Amino acid sequence: MRRLAPFFALAFLLAGCGAGQIVSPTASEVVGKVPTTTTAAVKGDATSGAKLFTSQGCGGCHTFKPAGTNGTVGPDLDKLASYAKKANMGSLQQFTQESIASPSSYIEPGYPNSMPDFGSTLSAKQIADLVAYLTQNKG
Repeated sequence: MRRLAPFFALAFLLAGCGAGQIVSPTASEVVGKVPTTTTAAVKGDATSGAKLFTSQGCGGCHTFKPAGTNGTVGPDLDKLASYAKKANMGSLQQFTQESIASPSSYIEPGYPNSMPDFGSTLSAKQIADLVAYLTQNKG
């Protein structure tokens, strides 16, 4: 029996180690409710987006032929699809939405990081409207 004692001690020690894995406790009950619905993406309206483009002064910094603007401080929005492809941040719509809501997430080379943070001043619907306007007929 004396000879087996070290083996029992080793087996007991290894059993307590969890075999090198981290073990988390498992909940025995759920408190609250699990969401059963998802939030649908806000659908934008290009006509409202055109009005916002003008009222927010976007044309002062950006060239965009549909708006008749020729700003040069920011990227040329007629080339938005090529910027989106180069940035590789999702679809054209996703890239445009992110560029408006969080403008420092991608800076087109050759342009300053000077676009206002519209994510904190425009509603999700307004941003969706701008995205619809800027991306209509562009895929």
